[in-house]
Amino acid sequence: MFPKRLTDGYQAFLDGRFHNERKRYEALGELGQNPEILLIGCCDSRVSPEVIFDAGPGEMFVIRNVANLVPPYEGDAESSSYHGTSAAIEFAVNALNVKHIVVLGHASCGGVRAVFDDAEPLTKIDFVGKWMSQITPVADALPRTGDRTTDIQRLEWAVVEHSLRNLQTFPSIRRRVEAGQIELHGAYFGVATGLLFLRDPESGKFAPCQPEASGTAD
Repeated sequence: MFPKRLTDGYQAFLDGRFHNERKRYEALGELGQNPEILLIGCCDSRVSPEVIFDAGPGEMFVIRNVANLVPPYEGDAESSSYHGTSAAIEFAVNALNVKHIVVLGHASCGGVRAVFDDAEPLTKIDFVGKWMSQITPVADALPRTGDRTTDIQRLEWAVVEHSLRNLQTFPSIRRRVEAGQIELHGAYFGVATGLLFLRDPESGKFAPCQPEASGTAD
């Protein structure tokens, strides 16, 4: 039986958001999508980009996978082992002409922690292990402080950095970055705190986001 939680949620959507934004949905259905932002995030159920950024339908093109990873560009698509994420990136950049690409990491990432702990495979096939092996060199090269919490967070940040570097191995993205047509951004969400950290493109350091005040004090 289809989960009741989903049918109840769908009914709430019909009565609420869809009812209130019907014209917007109709326009999206008739005219297509035109998002300016591609967001690459983790498939962790606690880190929903649309919720975090209060995004409406059609505002963001979202790719989610384990640990918000971008694999390096592989010119021969037929021999590529990691094609799903790359295909979605290609579509967002070349078909939708997005203006911004955001890699969103997060705290308490299970995939990153598994690499940090050198965890046992989940299954004999272990798709997760193969996917996460992309960042094993990143983890090996990162000096450890001895504090587990700090070191895991530093690796989570380093994974965002790793994905940003890999984005620039895509020729279409590199050309657009050099021409000022696309900007790349790194971000990091604290699940328990709700804090959003933004990566400084010059220093590579992450600092808390400081939203502008929406109003003026009396």
